[in-house]
Amino acid sequence: MRHGKKFNHLGRQTAHRKAMLANMACSLIEHKRINTTVAKAKALRQFVEPLITKSKGDTTHNRRVVFSYLRNKYAVTELFKEVSVKVADRPGGYVRIIKLGNRQGDNAPMAMVELVDYNTTYNPNSKKKKKTTRRGKAKKAEAVVDTVESTEDKKEDN
Repeated sequence: MRHGKKFNHLGRQTAHRKAMLANMACSLIEHKRINTTVAKAKALRQFVEPLITKSKGDTTHNRRVVFSYLRNKYAVTELFKEVSVKVADRPGGYVRIIKLGNRQGDNAPMAMVELVDYNTTYNPNSKKKKKTTRRGKAKKAEAVVDTVESTEDKKEDN
């Protein structure tokens, strides 16, 4: 039975689990996208989303609270300077988990964890390139004229 089991312990002691989640959160903040197992991805989402919410208010107290979790001043600086600016108007849901299939070595279910506002594929506010095609009436007509002229030239040479 799972009485009082509020989160996944991931088969680790408390200190190891906290250190692992802090390292994964720093990697996510630095690289904006990481690959991990589905269980770790879900645990990471619970760990990092409150920290991103804290980063919206850039105060000394919030920086110290976030630093106590992450223990990496470069990640804290990146979080407060860049990430918090992008997520300022978002009311939550800063992290997206995309399932990738199973790992080849041990068949563990894998997932990609990414910061939502940094993915241009899914972000509807990003500028999209106008779709161009290679088929066009003018180009086809020019190609047909060129081929007709080249076949006529060949006939004249013979």
